[in-house]
Amino acid sequence: MWRPAQIRLRDRFRAWFWTRFWRDDGGNSTIEFVLTFPAVMTLMLAGIELGILALHHSALERAVDLTVRDIRLGTGSAPQHDVLKTLICQRAGFIDECGVNLRLEMVRADPRNWTGIDPTPDCTDQSDEVAPVRSFVNGRENELMILRACAKIEPMFPTAGLARHMVLDGAGQYALVSTTAFVQEPE
Repeated sequence: MWRPAQIRLRDRFRAWFWTRFWRDDGGNSTIEFVLTFPAVMTLMLAGIELGILALHHSALERAVDLTVRDIRLGTGSAPQHDVLKTLICQRAGFIDECGVNLRLEMVRADPRNWTGIDPTPDCTDQSDEVAPVRSFVNGRENELMILRACAKIEPMFPTAGLARHMVLDGAGQYALVSTTAFVQEPE
């Protein structure tokens, strides 16, 4: 049977232990590390992913612009789908498997009766069946043409940072879209 003196001694020991425990500052840096490391890593991975996304997008934009410039300078030549796709893929060096992941769409636009183009780009999805080119029409002389290129890119860190919040297709890729307009020059 416990005596009251033993109970008081036990309570004093507990009070002393908890007081000493709360006053001890050993391990504070470990707790700070455990609390801040996931947030810092998430921000770092998101920054890397954003940098890679910007690199891919600027490479695609530049390749499309250079290709459309060639079309404008080559007066009278009607650009063909496969030739344009090959030129864009050669100039966009950072896009992996460009021949498979790039989709082009070219439509005529009437500037006097503007209706716009379909807001959803025509992109590939490796998890779906192969679909033909949606619309690729060569323009006649002095017609306004809109060329849209959609490249699918795999995120570098698909489960962390920025990629976790991006819209991915069934194959786990996100879409980068570049749209430009040009006038089909006369011969």
